[in-house]
Amino acid sequence: MSAPYTQLTESFAVAPQLGPEDMAALAAAGFKSVINNRPDYEGGPSQPTAAEIGAAAEAAGLKYVYQPVNGANIQPSDVDTFAANLQSLPGPVLAFCRSGARSTKLFVTATNK
Repeated sequence: MSAPYTQLTESFAVAPQLGPEDMAALAAAGFKSVINNRPDYEGGPSQPTAAEIGAAAEAAGLKYVYQPVNGANIQPSDVDTFAANLQSLPGPVLAFCRSGARSTKLFVTATNK
């Protein structure tokens, strides 16, 4: 896998920006679900789109959720949606954004409510 991930709990990890080429490796590593917290084109036109990543995730047998969040302005509704995703998705789950910090903040806030 080209991007490393950080395991926060036994059933949850975060990563910096991932691409379609990373999805099969995530499935092989044992992940069952992926949450994409990065809005399309936040990093410019070279950033892979949610649709491209989602298609690759599904082809690899992963559940995929696109939950774009503005990292500078995380709202309570963003946290609630993230918490609901964690409850409904099969684990282990990996969430990603630009650096992993936004997904980490969502996870910590959602699990400490």
